Amino acid sequence: MKRTKPPFRADHVGSFLRPAVLKEARTKREKGAITAAELKAVEDREIEKVIKRQEELGLQLATDGEFRRSWWHFDFLGMLDGVEIYEAEQGIQFRGVQTKAQGLRIVGKVGFSDHPMLAHFKFLKAHSKVTPKMTIPAPPVLHFRLAKDGIKKGVYPDLDGFFHDLGNAYKQAVKAFYDAGCRYLQFDDTVWAYLCSQEELRKARERMSNVDQLQGIYARVINTALEAKPADMTITTHVCRGNFRSTWISEGGYEPVAETLLGKVNYDGYFLEYDTERAGGFEPLRFLPKGNKVVVLGLVTSKSGTLEKKDDIERRIEEAGKFAPPEQFCLSPQCGFASTEEGNILAEEEQWAKLRMIVELADKVWGR
Repeated sequence: MKRTKPPFRADHVGSFLRPAVLKEARTKREKGAITAAELKAVEDREIEKVIKRQEELGLQLATDGEFRRSWWHFDFLGMLDGVEIYEAEQGIQFRGVQTKAQGLRIVGKVGFSDHPMLAHFKFLKAHSKVTPKMTIPAPPVLHFRLAKDGIKKGVYPDLDGFFHDLGNAYKQAVKAFYDAGCRYLQFDDTVWAYLCSQEELRKARERMSNVDQLQGIYARVINTALEAKPADMTITTHVCRGNFRSTWISEGGYEPVAETLLGKVNYDGYFLEYDTERAGGFEPLRFLPKGNKVVVLGLVTSKSGTLEKKDDIERRIEEAGKFAPPEQFCLSPQCGFASTEEGNILAEEEQWAKLRMIVELADKVWGR
């Protein structure tokens, strides 16, 4: 049951805790104390180090840790044609804490052209001996994060035009990353988890009228993007319940979305959070079609430094195997270690200890 293509038996979502030297350089840049070129030089050095650390652990993939980003999503989305980041009245509300007060709005036709993150990927690929993995936010995130008046009047008279352009923008993105050499791309997505949460659905209904149609709409938009995926490219998704300074947003099992997400959206793999009771049981995995699709079980938490017991993780893998074939499973942390530059509340060595354990467990369970 070894795997030589992504997702790998021992995998991870993407982001890593920012080293102190990188945080200091970014603060200096914000104050104008260093140039953009000087900041990039620090980023380059630290990314080379984090790639090497992943390789030394025995991982078959490497990311750049999202070291050039402030947000997991806004940095990418704000650089799409027709989208801008603005200073909002308040940030995104997590359990007991808010993010920086920024938002997204549509000011022109949405498109993908010369996106800076293509260069980010090329640097990663040039310095990786293992499979370079790129992470970007999924298309539904742009729509779901818009305020009630988030689309400038006159740009899109109706949402059908917006969703059409959004799907095609991501289709262009898939092609552009493929042409840059990317064979492992991940769409990070909080929205499917929000659609499992009664509280988040209530909030959504306050600002949009089509909430009950969103599953079908988002599936079509994603599948439009995936039409551009060549056979030798893997595109996965990570379904996230929120990950900011070790807190979260949504609660609720996958049952409300599993049939659509696992069966009707054409991803190759799904990184699913399963580190707490907030994610519910494994029963929704029964909707995973038998065959080539893979679920990456997020059984190891990135929200604390406490190292899980290997026996407990093995037992949960066996439990999940009651609902889908174990050969269609992989193992990872439930999320990244730093979805924003602030990072979760654990030490760098604790994050590496968790990944080392995942590699060891994957070797034992599947033989990698």
